Amino acid sequence: MSLTAAQTPAGQPEYGDAQYPFHITKEEERQLRLRGAEAAPSLVIGQATSFDEYARQLMIPPAVMDLARKAEDLRLSAWEIEAMRKHLAPATAPGEKVGLLRQILVEKYNHDKTHPPYIRVACTGRGDYDHLAAEHGHLHPHDHPKGDIGSPVVLEIWPAQHYSLIHSHGHTTGIVFCLAGQLDVMVYEHLDWDARKLGLLTLTPGQCAWLSRDNYAVHRVYCPMDGGGGTTGPGYMNASADFGASFHVYLNPEQTGVEDEDGDSYSRDSFNYIDEESKEQRPFATESDLSWAILRRVLANTPLT
Repeated sequence: MSLTAAQTPAGQPEYGDAQYPFHITKEEERQLRLRGAEAAPSLVIGQATSFDEYARQLMIPPAVMDLARKAEDLRLSAWEIEAMRKHLAPATAPGEKVGLLRQILVEKYNHDKTHPPYIRVACTGRGDYDHLAAEHGHLHPHDHPKGDIGSPVVLEIWPAQHYSLIHSHGHTTGIVFCLAGQLDVMVYEHLDWDARKLGLLTLTPGQCAWLSRDNYAVHRVYCPMDGGGGTTGPGYMNASADFGASFHVYLNPEQTGVEDEDGDSYSRDSFNYIDEESKEQRPFATESDLSWAILRRVLANTPLT
């Protein structure tokens, strides 16, 4: 059975020359990249190459730096990346079977076309689509209940030209560590459609963005790689196997030694986002699409030649 989704143009860009997903012009992009490069604290954790950058990274909270240090040697292996590409590749002919990751993308695309889907993999716990690994012959049948909410450690797989909605992370402290490909991250002052944009940065493997309750807690993530044609935006599904991948850690306030004094109960179990159509704020439960235990077994069983 073929599980292809039609390559759908996203329609005309909004705001004159502004483009999806960030709704900015080329000149605005240039200015936001400059602003991001000068942000204090630094938006990116990495090897400082100037005195200014060293000073900006000194302002990053110690709990964040500890997470980044523990992740700095993480990498996806060459065979894992190639196996993921095979499972993300679209069908090239009617009736052609596609991989597990493309199957999940199609399921999510059919459920919600307000933005191009990406895949959230729980490194602990279960995923909503674990059962597809058995149903479509990737693994032997098992009983896979609904996915867990609020995994503290997740792998996110970003097909080329796909992006997230603008979203916040409650009061969590965390990192976004690039493992493969290329990812653009736009950081916002607060959670609102018209919120001021603080800066735009590009992550490549080994580079790390971060967030806390008080800094950079609202962002949008986008994979700018080749999507195989068409214009990204609502209703878009890519037609390539290119992707970016990122490793995310979200710690609740009590796990970082930072007091939460305002009485809110924000945690990684639920985040908020801005709806692309209504421009209103809505909550979502942070369920994962797939578990790493299942995905790695599928990747290991994938022939690469």
